[in-house]
Amino acid sequence: MRAVDTNVLVRLVTRDEPRQAAAAEAFVANGAWVPQLALAEATWVLTAVYGLDASAIATAVDMLLNHKDLTLQESEVVANALARFRKRPTLGFSDCLMLEIARKAGHLPLGTFDRNLARLEGAERL
Repeated sequence: MRAVDTNVLVRLVTRDEPRQAAAAEAFVANGAWVPQLALAEATWVLTAVYGLDASAIATAVDMLLNHKDLTLQESEVVANALARFRKRPTLGFSDCLMLEIARKAGHLPLGTFDRNLARLEGAERL
């Protein structure tokens, strides 16, 4: 299966460059794999560059998670991170994803200096 980079995900979400959006759709049409790193980077770009708020980020992740042609790496981990992010939108999606990756791998607690992240079960403030 093919894999996609961050910028392909951004084009699928924003559709701000019609030619690139069409090329992205054509590339994934027969199925494509989305690494968690590309997803985390995409949410950062959508926040930092495009100014999307937490609600819009959650919608974008949900759209990618349910895209008919995409297979997200460990989609259940992504779904758990999305659910956690929707409950605590002040956290970044990537923080929620990191915690869920650590949880699935059995490597808790997740040490952090982030006060908000440390409030979540499985995280520990240092």
